[in-house]
Amino acid sequence: MTLYQPFLDYAIPLITERLDLAPYPIPAGFESKECITGKGKKEQLVVTTSHAFKSSKLRQIRAAHVQGGDALQVLNFVIFPQINYDLPFFGADLVTLPGGHLIALDMQPLFHTLAYQKQYSDPILPLFNKYQTDLPWGGDFPEEAKQFFSPAFLWTRPKETEAVQTTVFAAFQDYLQAYLDLVDRAEPVTDTQRLAEILQAQRNYINYRAAKDPARGMFLRFYGEEWTEEYIHGFLFDLERHLEH
Repeated sequence: MTLYQPFLDYAIPLITERLDLAPYPIPAGFESKECITGKGKKEQLVVTTSHAFKSSKLRQIRAAHVQGGDALQVLNFVIFPQINYDLPFFGADLVTLPGGHLIALDMQPLFHTLAYQKQYSDPILPLFNKYQTDLPWGGDFPEEAKQFFSPAFLWTRPKETEAVQTTVFAAFQDYLQAYLDLVDRAEPVTDTQRLAEILQAQRNYINYRAAKDPARGMFLRFYGEEWTEEYIHGFLFDLERHLEH
C-alpha cells in the first residue's frame, strides 16, 4: 500500500513547474532509511524517504514519507518561506495508523492580526468551506497548538480510505495550488522591525514543532534516538542549524 505516493507524485512536478527550484541538501543517512518491524506473519518492512527543494522565496520545501503497509502510511509535506517573506507555512500532515486516518492541511500563519488574516487566510476560506462537509472537523487537538493554525485549518479523520484517495487528495491539490498563488504574489520584507518579528515567529513555530513532533515516538521505535533527533533537528525542522551557517 502506498496511500500517499500520489500526493508526492502530484506535488513535486507542480512545484517544479511553478517555482525556480533548486535541490535542498538532505544530510547523509536521511535520504532513505528502512527497518523491519513485527515478527513472523506480522513482519513488515518500513521505508522512510526524504525529499527536499528550495526556491528564491521558499527556504525549504520538504517531505518525509513513511511506508509501512496497510497500518502505517505517513506523508509530512511542509514548506518554509525564506525569512525575508511574511508568507505562512504550508503544512500537510497525512497520517494513516491502525486506528484510522488523521489529516491536517493548512497555511499556518506567522501572525494573527486582522491584516495578516485578510491577506493570507481569507483567500483560502472558500476552499476550506468547499471541503468542510465531506471532511468534517476531526475533534480536539492540543490547546497550545492552536496558535499555529489558521481559520482555514482542515483537520479531519476520514473513516474510509477511499475518502483519502479522492476528497483529501483533491483538497491537498487545491491548498497547494492556492499556496503557490500566494507565493507568486509575495514581496520581500525590508523593514528591520518586521524582519525581526518574522524570524521570531518562524522560530516559535519550528521550535514547537521540533519539540512536539508526533512522529518522534514512531521514529525512535524504528531507528533509535540518535537518528531520530538528528532527523528532526537537522532536517525536518532545521531553521536553527540554517541560521548558524
